[in-house]
Amino acid sequence: MERRSFLKKSAALGAGTIAAGAVASCSPSSVDPNSGTYKNAGASENTGGNANSRASIDLKMVTTWPKNFPGLGTRAEEFARDIEIATNGRIRIRVYAADEMVPALQAFDAVSQGNADIYHGPDYYWQGKHIMFNFFGAVPFGLSATEMTQWLQYGGGQALWDELAADFNVKPMLCNATGMQMGGWFNKEINSVEDFQGLKMRIPGFGGEIITRMGGTPVTLPGGEIFLSLSQGNIDATEWIGPWNDLALGFHQVAEYYYTSAYHEPSASVCAGWNLDVWNDLDPSERKIIEALAEMHYARSLAEFNARNANALRQLVNDHGVKLRQFPQEVMKALADVAADIAADMGRTDDISTRIYNSYMTTLSEVKEWNGVADEPYFAARRLSDKFGQAL
Repeated sequence: MERRSFLKKSAALGAGTIAAGAVASCSPSSVDPNSGTYKNAGASENTGGNANSRASIDLKMVTTWPKNFPGLGTRAEEFARDIEIATNGRIRIRVYAADEMVPALQAFDAVSQGNADIYHGPDYYWQGKHIMFNFFGAVPFGLSATEMTQWLQYGGGQALWDELAADFNVKPMLCNATGMQMGGWFNKEINSVEDFQGLKMRIPGFGGEIITRMGGTPVTLPGGEIFLSLSQGNIDATEWIGPWNDLALGFHQVAEYYYTSAYHEPSASVCAGWNLDVWNDLDPSERKIIEALAEMHYARSLAEFNARNANALRQLVNDHGVKLRQFPQEVMKALADVAADIAADMGRTDDISTRIYNSYMTTLSEVKEWNGVADEPYFAARRLSDKFGQAL
């Protein structure tokens, strides 16, 4: 009701400039019991005019997240809501949590094949389609969330991503970021490289290949299945995201040690992948609105994760007695060397793999050089004084 009230008020305020067809496109919707999609009773036929005079369209977004999952499932809902508001009800998106329409790991196929219109999830889940989707989700020891936007917008990354995804009839864009992740939950301490031998760990994508080469066994599971698998002993360890989400899933109840140093995901870049035919059918103005909203949600989600994680970590350690650990330096060095070898192997797969690899590594080299001069010395200096960061 609040959304409808907002749309009606917006239409009233803009009545002097908005065509009469906009009122119809903002009228209340109902759900078709057969198709499960939104139907607008007052929508007019497409007259070829601007977005306000065109009939509304009903789209389906499938996600890889549990229903209302904090920061990810909720962000998908907010993204869809904001698109509807910003287009004056022209684009209406129904969001499906994992398993409501398709299983989490089938979201890409659903969109590629036209059975859904948009997916919301990390692209490293689709490495079985092409290995280089990993580079647009997370690269171990790679780009952070802010550095990722640098590559895509100023290092040629978006054009390469578009090219890669177009072969699967998908238009990709960043729309969510988790920020720096944690190293994972373990039921034993990791004190040496040998401790990875025989370890069965839930970790997808590139990170999973690292575990393989370290002597362990990676397992790919969607978020909703991890707790049960860990509690039953089917896996020995899991990574997920960070304190906010990990607390919500209750991993502290079934694992003893919580490791920092998220080598495998400096940030998970979450993608809104649009069916390319659907995307191309949108007006240029609508595409610009959606791209701007995706960038806004990417920035907001990063800020939200940073804020929530700090508070959740205190709860895990102080209230639940979680044992916080950090991987030893020699372990991190071994992981980094393995990651570099895997990334280079991926880059040799085919022509587009080489171009993506070289483009990504050029940006990584640039940010390492600049951050080494600017950010890293500042962060080290900021920790020298305990006076800053204390409330009055």
